Amino acid sequence: MNVLITGGAGFIGSHVVRLFVEKYPDYNIYNLDALTYAGNLENLKDVEGFPNYTFIKGDINDSGFINQLFQDYQFDAVIHLAAESHVDRSISDPLAFVKTNIIGTVNLLNAAKEIWVNNLDNKLFYHVSTDEVYGTLGETGLFKETTAYDPNSPYSASKASSDHFVRAYGETYGLPYIITNCSNNYGQNQFPEKLIPLFINNIMNNKPLPVYGDGNYTRDWIYVKDHALAIDLVFHKGEHGETYNIGGFNEWKNIDLVKVLCAQMDEKLERPVGTSEQMITYVKDRPGHDLRYAIDASKINTELGWKPSVTFEEGLEITIDWYLNNEDWLNNVTSGEYKNYYKKQ
Repeated sequence: MNVLITGGAGFIGSHVVRLFVEKYPDYNIYNLDALTYAGNLENLKDVEGFPNYTFIKGDINDSGFINQLFQDYQFDAVIHLAAESHVDRSISDPLAFVKTNIIGTVNLLNAAKEIWVNNLDNKLFYHVSTDEVYGTLGETGLFKETTAYDPNSPYSASKASSDHFVRAYGETYGLPYIITNCSNNYGQNQFPEKLIPLFINNIMNNKPLPVYGDGNYTRDWIYVKDHALAIDLVFHKGEHGETYNIGGFNEWKNIDLVKVLCAQMDEKLERPVGTSEQMITYVKDRPGHDLRYAIDASKINTELGWKPSVTFEEGLEITIDWYLNNEDWLNNVTSGEYKNYYKKQ
């Protein structure tokens, strides 16, 4: 089987690529990534020599390139992870999110449709999306697969649109597809613009910890390796034409999460208790900030038997230890030095 994984040098993508390369030696895994600021080949040093792994540098916005790629490699399946994903960036540059998340997805769908048109057997377009497409929740309730879409940021609107296009190609052209909508990921190799690695890095460097508004925004968190395992399970056992929500059964208010992170960092760095908490700085809220996300992951649990393998506290400790033990990786990412790794290859 020839499997294309888009965005495979990014945070979640690198964990999915590594899992598939190591677990399925009879699959040919092709990692397509444009290597923008969040794509880092250093994330995949440990598998780059495997005979079933191929890296391809390219942009899903280039329709001609994508069409030729499908012709050349005759992919049997696509796991589509390539996306612009940072909400703050979407507010300052929404068009970049339209191009990658919507047009890029449609380019992939068109290529898959054309190459698979006469043989849809054992083919799959697996689209990885976000819980943010559902909008915001109040104090109660959970996002289900049947929850109506109500995106509030340019990022979530672009992902909602791409979800709709995937389903439309399934209905119109018979394209076999699956969609998963996942909650907030954390773990190793995450670019330090996201909350947890940003705060770990800031604490290490004695910088302020910027918390939006009053800090009471609530999110569900999942350890990235658990997400990769869920993708593996859905890819092989999920029903085509279905949507599965993936969540950690793990809600945290931002300020409570930050305080737990601060306490663990103080212990790891052997600093007096409360040292890191003093760095918390409340900043002006961002526009359209959703109050609460909470995933109901009972469908993937009951139908496919998936559940998180680690608690949040365990996953957070593993994550902190990784960043503390990989300061070179963190320094390369924050300085831009990681880009030289690709040039050397």
